[in-house]
Amino acid sequence: MIRTIIWVIYLALYLIYSLPTLWKMKRLDNSMPVEARDQMSGALPKRWSRSLVKLAGAKVNVEGLEHVPKQGAVLFVSNHQGNFDIPILLGYIDKPKGFISKEEVKKVPIVGQWMTVINCVFMQRKDRRQSLQAIDEGAKLLQEGHSLVIFPEGTRSKGKEMGRFKAGSFRLALQSGVPIVPISINGSYQLFEEKKRIRPGAVDLKIAAPIYAEQYKDMDVKEIANYVRDVIQEQQLNR
Repeated sequence: MIRTIIWVIYLALYLIYSLPTLWKMKRLDNSMPVEARDQMSGALPKRWSRSLVKLAGAKVNVEGLEHVPKQGAVLFVSNHQGNFDIPILLGYIDKPKGFISKEEVKKVPIVGQWMTVINCVFMQRKDRRQSLQAIDEGAKLLQEGHSLVIFPEGTRSKGKEMGRFKAGSFRLALQSGVPIVPISINGSYQLFEEKKRIRPGAVDLKIAAPIYAEQYKDMDVKEIANYVRDVIQEQQLNR
């Protein structure tokens, strides 16, 4: 419990500390190259996320960083075990990235503003029309060169078992034509989901080879979802 209290206090203090940088990032020149702009706006969230993961006592083992394309936008696709998945992906994969996130997170003070700065897209899951608009917005960001992360299970599994992948979010790939990079996260649920308090644990992060548009362009969204899920499932089994 003490670790949890310390972690929450640190989170709150870091959010306050981040405000001057947040205001600076909001004023970045839109004419800057996309990659340079994303590197600048994502630098503090990366450091912050990594420190939060370390403070939780997590030991993260990363494999396959060489599979992340250096240039251009990608669509990262990951399974979703727990609340620490986002800081793990932000902190341990260098390429700047935003997330497809539920609308409620946008209302969290300071956090919501930072998510907007790093090009997150907010989705109302119960509103089909807004969800489709969010997919269009995300596809446009990808086409402009901003990378995104999706959790196609739709919610945290809170354990080792991986849920069914919802196909709709894979329209992001079909509409943008960017590479899909499958990611397997294993062990993150142990950091909080099991006991509802933060505790140490080991997390394996495995990045698979990218799936390029030439490989999926003739598939429909369900076929892409099943294919990517199989890749991630194989990574889970081979840990």
